[in-house]
Amino acid sequence: MEKKRRRFITVSLILMVTVVLEIAGYDLETVKYNAVVGKLDKPVRIVFITDLHNCIYGGKDQSGLMDEIHKAEPDIVIFGGDMISRSGGTENALTIVRQAVKEYPCYYSPGNHEMERSDRNKFFDNMKELGVNVLMGSWADINIRGNDIRIFGIIEANYGDQLKKCKEALDKKNFNILLAHQPEEIDSYLTKGGEKCFNLILSGHAHGGQWQIPRLLDQGIYAPDQGLFPDYTNGIYDYGGTVHIISRGLAKPLNMLAIPRIFNRPELCIIDAC
Repeated sequence: MEKKRRRFITVSLILMVTVVLEIAGYDLETVKYNAVVGKLDKPVRIVFITDLHNCIYGGKDQSGLMDEIHKAEPDIVIFGGDMISRSGGTENALTIVRQAVKEYPCYYSPGNHEMERSDRNKFFDNMKELGVNVLMGSWADINIRGNDIRIFGIIEANYGDQLKKCKEALDKKNFNILLAHQPEEIDSYLTKGGEKCFNLILSGHAHGGQWQIPRLLDQGIYAPDQGLFPDYTNGIYDYGGTVHIISRGLAKPLNMLAIPRIFNRPELCIIDAC
């Protein structure tokens, strides 16, 4: 009888811990999006990783995150801003990049946390040395399955003339992707009229609104630069010719102790663009 009681208590504790961790947001979730804009002859699969904040998935080798990338079988891997935090180490972020770049074309544009670091240029150099295309008011061209794709990256909408330069380099023959970390600046990213536009915009930064209430408060309660009850923290938005995808990002609750994730799991984006 005592053995059954101990077993019941053990199982109950395991279930309680699992539920608590799920609610707190430790468990990685892959989320698939279909970005349909009618510009690609053949679909292109993108894995989008943002707001990692130097967190670990599956041990120091980042095997948990790398396994999910492999399962997705992407054509390209895109790293958004805040791969590292405004302070602390960089090696965990560089570990996943080091592995991904061996097998997939990789692109990266920084966020506010990188820009607040005094050693940011060293991190950018590390990324370049690994073979990543680092985009800051610049762009890179790639052809995937016969599709001409141009990938742009900016730090933020009001950082110098980066966005202006990128808009001037838009070419309607390309499928144009913009990496723009801060989603609340969407009005600046969109172009007014004409055929030249960013067909796909990828953002992070808002961490899914931190605390979510399923089916009631799915944009969360708070986001940086948006404040309480934000509008743009996660999901997919269609602006007619432009699809905007906002990732909840991969920061774990211990990296956000002030407002930890609740009902808001870390997100790895898998995007099928067509």
